Amino acid sequence: MIKKVEILFRQVILKLLLILSKRRTIQNKPVITPLSKVLFIRLNRIGDALVTTPLLRQIKKQIGCSISVLADKNNHFVFEHCESVDSIIIYEKRLKGIQKLNSYIKKNKIDTLVDLHDDVSTSVSFILSKAPVKQIFGLKKENEKLYTHTVERLNSSAHHIIERTLELSKLFGFNPDYQNAEVDYQINQKSIDFAESFMNQFTGKFKLGINITAGSPARFWGVNNYKALIKLISNYELNYIVFTNEEYFDKAKQITEEKNIYPPGKDFDIFAAGISKLDILFTPDTSIIHICSEFRIPVFGLYVKYKTDDMIWSPYNSEFKAVITKEATLENVTFNEVKNKFIPFLEKHLNAKRNS
Repeated sequence: MIKKVEILFRQVILKLLLILSKRRTIQNKPVITPLSKVLFIRLNRIGDALVTTPLLRQIKKQIGCSISVLADKNNHFVFEHCESVDSIIIYEKRLKGIQKLNSYIKKNKIDTLVDLHDDVSTSVSFILSKAPVKQIFGLKKENEKLYTHTVERLNSSAHHIIERTLELSKLFGFNPDYQNAEVDYQINQKSIDFAESFMNQFTGKFKLGINITAGSPARFWGVNNYKALIKLISNYELNYIVFTNEEYFDKAKQITEEKNIYPPGKDFDIFAAGISKLDILFTPDTSIIHICSEFRIPVFGLYVKYKTDDMIWSPYNSEFKAVITKEATLENVTFNEVKNKFIPFLEKHLNAKRNS
């Protein structure tokens, strides 16, 4: 109930904002050069940040302009690992945060603002309405009067989120390169050393990662299902590693022995380093599938697609198989349903590794 009231309140605020805001002056053509100073906005979660990095990589490569990012306290570290990004500002809510941001824009002579959000954000709309810049780019949507230039938003049921975001490259004077779109997340050497040290106990065999955590309890498949999965794969010549966070660590210990659990912690970089050492990953829908995409690691996913026609956020340009439920949770996804799809996928990659 509280969530519904919050959503309704945000919708009212957005409508008032759009009514009161003046339409931005639209120039005939965007002006972007290697000397341009561009601030991109991407708030919210880790996955939301990761899927924008292919665009930033292509803009830096094609244009070479200065790239800053206004990020969230929950995802800013992603951009710290993105080689295309020159500087990062963490978003602060309320009027004081807007004032601080506008001071940054003026001090650093930012000439272009880019809204990377695929949907309409009330917070971002407020930022755009107050921003002292000449150009504001975004996908064409309900708040388009706040932009100076827009491109059409691709159909969300037919196009991956990375493709929809890459459309913004057209405002920078070039067409998106879907084929070479790559997530740009550079793992620290210290994290790689940590992951390699842990993985050394599993040398010589195929490594299957089983991630049991995601962004919400709705995506937890259940202790008994994961125990049954581990029992099933014991018939194969492979090693398995269970990935978890601190919140689900006790559940992980119910599923398997602690020696098979990758050490949980709050550092996403160490988590990503462990994922990068796998041959295949079994996981619910979560941000680490985009790390798999970067390292071309095959993914078998469990997805909740509840009351939406949007394409799922699958790994982009890497091999993928999934069980998708239209229900609100994974609770009724049966073990046999998953087994019948997962085992052929696993055997295919086991055989490929064996033959190589």
